[in-house]
Amino acid sequence: MEMAAANPGSSGNHSTQGPARERRRILALDYGRKRIGLAVSDELRITAQPLETLARKSRADDVRRLREICREQGVARIIVGHPVHLTGEPGEMAEEAARFAARLKKELGIEVELLDERLTSWEAEQMVAGTRSPRGRERAPLDDVAAAILLREYLERQAPVRGAIAEKV
Repeated sequence: MEMAAANPGSSGNHSTQGPARERRRILALDYGRKRIGLAVSDELRITAQPLETLARKSRADDVRRLREICREQGVARIIVGHPVHLTGEPGEMAEEAARFAARLKKELGIEVELLDERLTSWEAEQMVAGTRSPRGRERAPLDDVAAAILLREYLERQAPVRGAIAEKV
């Protein structure tokens, strides 16, 4: 799948020592109790690429790993999928995702925003189903693809704002 490049244009130098790359990227999380799907934007905030799916271990370890990823990727903002019901009402998972987002903001010191993620997992399944080979990604988690869809939707909403700013320059 073309969206799967984790870090396009990278020089291969992922050292976290020395000056970190300018924090411009956005990291999207598809939050779940067993896994967290990750996707990252390019530095211009135009494209969204699936990054990886983290198997959850503990809250402290999850935050530690996300801190490392944010440092490596130059993340300035985190988007956390808010899994509300189709009616728009928050359920148990939406409340859990909101608590996790608040914890990330507090512990990482990075701006964190909740974003309605209704149907992103379904859309990820449909997208991958159309590209599967008979022995392809049959049962692999789609959390990273769902995170990329969430991020793509966020970036598309921001595009008119970027266009308006560019016209004023």
